[in-house]
Amino acid sequence: MPTIEVDFAEFVKLLGVELETDTDRVNEVLAFAKGETKSIDEKTGLMNVEIKDTNRADLWNVEGLVRCLRGFLGLEKGLRKYTVGNVLAEVHVDGRLKRIRPFIACSVIKNLNLTDAVIRDIMQSQDKLDHTYGRNRRRASIGLYDFDLIKQPFSYTVAKPDEVSFVPLGFDKSLSLREILREHPKGVEYGSIVSGHPVYPILFDSGRKVLSFPPIINSNDLGRVTEDTRNVLVEVTGTVHETVLNTLKIVTLSLVDRGGKAHSALVHYEADDKEEATPSFDAGCAVLNVAYANRMLDLDLSARQIAGLLEKAGYGVEKLGKDAVALKVPCYRVDIMHQVDLVEDVAIAYGYNNLKPFWRKLPTIGGARPEQGFLDVARELMVGLGFQEVLTYDLTNPDNLFTRMNLKRGKVVELANPKVETLTCLRSWLLPSLMEFFSCNLHVEYPQKIFELGAVTILDDSAETMTRDVDTLAAAVSDVKAGFTEVKAILDAVLTNLGLHWQIQETKHATFIEGRVGAVVVGGVAVGLIGEVHPKVLQAWGLGNPVAAFELDMSKVARVKSRLVSSR
Repeated sequence: MPTIEVDFAEFVKLLGVELETDTDRVNEVLAFAKGETKSIDEKTGLMNVEIKDTNRADLWNVEGLVRCLRGFLGLEKGLRKYTVGNVLAEVHVDGRLKRIRPFIACSVIKNLNLTDAVIRDIMQSQDKLDHTYGRNRRRASIGLYDFDLIKQPFSYTVAKPDEVSFVPLGFDKSLSLREILREHPKGVEYGSIVSGHPVYPILFDSGRKVLSFPPIINSNDLGRVTEDTRNVLVEVTGTVHETVLNTLKIVTLSLVDRGGKAHSALVHYEADDKEEATPSFDAGCAVLNVAYANRMLDLDLSARQIAGLLEKAGYGVEKLGKDAVALKVPCYRVDIMHQVDLVEDVAIAYGYNNLKPFWRKLPTIGGARPEQGFLDVARELMVGLGFQEVLTYDLTNPDNLFTRMNLKRGKVVELANPKVETLTCLRSWLLPSLMEFFSCNLHVEYPQKIFELGAVTILDDSAETMTRDVDTLAAAVSDVKAGFTEVKAILDAVLTNLGLHWQIQETKHATFIEGRVGAVVVGGVAVGLIGEVHPKVLQAWGLGNPVAAFELDMSKVARVKSRLVSSR
């Protein structure tokens, strides 16, 4: 959980509430932001605040913390309005960055009064965002500069490792980009992000002076912010567009809350021939169902009462109905994804201690799902047919699901903040996982016969979570002689022993060889695919032997069987 160091006197001043250095009282206040402090150092006046909400990146600095708390303490109400002034900076983005670090967003904050405490808080917030929300600078990293020293417009481009030299922040000698990765502490720590590319990202002003070597280090002249700095350029580069924009928003707003005036920057993406003005402080939209909120909290609140509580949490009320409340979501609340996030803020504003505890009236006796016996039989049949069961990860990536399977990229459930580059989404079908298993076991003797019976996740607008898990059976044979006839006989044995009549209908699917693929139909319902895997797919996975496979939607198969049995 993120821990930030806060100057207690500065915290009290910004909050506008008299607080003694009594940790119990301070923790009563911090609880509204899911924060807690163990102690306040009497000598330094500093307190370490542990933020227990790991999704609230806007709370990882004293300004965001105060912004949150002022509403819950009744010092503010409703949506805090932020505005962006006219364009003061322009940046041109080189198209060669597209496969390295393609995105940049900037803002200019004018008329700041920076003190040592403020600069220390800015640096701390920058470090927290880089390490957590920015995934150790891979998804996003932040740079701050003295705007008055920069000649406009500036360019975000690339340079060869030995082509450009500058004095990095904290050093007194000029180093090439290659030397920075080898000798500077930040280069050693983060160099792996760019070292695999033939050229590196670089940020120049119009006079060809270096602003920074993203995401490694700023220059020592333009990239140093001091107490004499009045106008600051904030720059965020990264690989995920939304993360870059959100990070810029959070940093800019913390400086605006310090009395600065935000101005926008115009980013020109030359490769795509498009431009983007950043930052945007537009509020988002959300709707909270009154009955849902009351059911979740076991309360009987009216729409007006819920609206009032959410105004304490910083939301704007756009429309008040009997059954629902339409809201304007603060631009910095990048964590809001579902109604339950709004319900949590209702609970905090209402007061957790005011909620009456009760024992949940839930049955405690477990039992198998009605269809579990059916699935267990299918599993036993596959084992009896000489197949080995494998268990693969629910998480995968679009490259495995689509590109390697010779398919155009489709919609899947993606993670907002993946921790591993190869595990970024939920699988939508099982066969790619079996192909990956084959590719990792090339040393094992053939034939290889494997299957998996597990859940895949598909998008479903009618479901509460907008997704639905589907029980799926996939089986594959890899061998010199593997072919359609063999896998068809296996599928026939499975479905026949399940008491089902089936047939194959002609179809096309890019993963399989044309003319050697078919749709599996049971009781008039298409429940899966069967065929010989296309050579392009085999090549993508590095497989030398043919592969024949089938995949069935067992949820559909179970429903069809149930319908057929009930109609007899």
